[in-house]
Amino acid sequence: MAGLGPMAGLRPRLTLVSTALVALVSALLLWLGWWLVGGVVRAVPALPPGSTVRVGDRIVPAEQLSEAIGQAAQGTVLTAGLMAFPLVVIAVAIVSWWLVGRVLSPLHVVTATARRLSVESLDTRTGVRDARGEVAELAAGFDAMLDRLQAAFNAQRRFVANASHELRTPLAVLRTEVDVTLSDPAADVAELRRMGAVVRAATFRADELVAGLLLLARTEGAELGELRPVDLAELVVPALAAVRVEAGRRGLRITVTTAPAPAGGDPVLLERVAGNLLENAVRHNVTAGWVEIATGVHDGLAELRVSSSGPEIAGEKVAELFEPFRRGPVERTGAARGSGLGLSIVRAVVTAHGGTATASPVPGGGLTVTVQLPLAPG
Repeated sequence: MAGLGPMAGLRPRLTLVSTALVALVSALLLWLGWWLVGGVVRAVPALPPGSTVRVGDRIVPAEQLSEAIGQAAQGTVLTAGLMAFPLVVIAVAIVSWWLVGRVLSPLHVVTATARRLSVESLDTRTGVRDARGEVAELAAGFDAMLDRLQAAFNAQRRFVANASHELRTPLAVLRTEVDVTLSDPAADVAELRRMGAVVRAATFRADELVAGLLLLARTEGAELGELRPVDLAELVVPALAAVRVEAGRRGLRITVTTAPAPAGGDPVLLERVAGNLLENAVRHNVTAGWVEIATGVHDGLAELRVSSSGPEIAGEKVAELFEPFRRGPVERTGAARGSGLGLSIVRAVVTAHGGTATASPVPGGGLTVTVQLPLAPG
């Protein structure tokens, strides 16, 4: 197959190497046998001087008997060895060609699968089942890589589709408001101010969404640089200050229980984690609800836990809240829907720090999100 040139070239090379190695060993053994036979035969006892002995078709003096027998034995060994040598080499070449082809067959399958792959055919797998050893590990690793690629591409498709939909909403609001105002010849200053307020709110939402997308793209699958000691308890203070006004306006009761929770990481990103958790807890709460914040060390990990009241969320739907643009029930989101990226950013940042972010429904309605990070070294 022309498409498998490099792999096809490996088969004759391996066959040639194995055949040459066997030929070299066979030649060495032939020489060793020839030498040993000569040495052994020459060690026969000597006959009385002056007598003669027939060796094959030759009559030789007794003094030359050992030499003659040795030469005859070496000649026989050499003749038989030279006849067997090419037969052995040919047999080894044939067997090596077959064995190498059998061993490389799964690699041909992997290569052919890789060449057939495209964005639309990532569900293709090698299907190698009878391979053993390292080749089986290679095929299994290749299939596992395809599984991860397919999951990544599917997530990317969903993300792009959702992002396009979310960005289209504020842009549609902008276009509609501008078109309506421009089509009204009697529009006065009050109407223009109203349009300006709507446009400002729409641009703010678009800016918030773009900032969230950029942060999510920067942290998802990223490798952090130098980690610095960060106390999760200290991150609660600025995060709480940012939402205190809205929490007071909605009549939320906030309870804070903090203990030192020293972790290692990027202070800016971890502050964004605390901020997103509290923003979600306040923004997606119910009027006159409650929010509980706790930090500390649990099971050898630094922990930040934020619980809040709200409508009931089905247990099987909780994990979906960590996906981009996934939101809770309408009652929980209310008028301030948000971008739907808060928990996605939390999970991406925490994962980049080697931690975990989990959520569980609160009995009677609400959500608890728990972030656990490795303790700071030392």
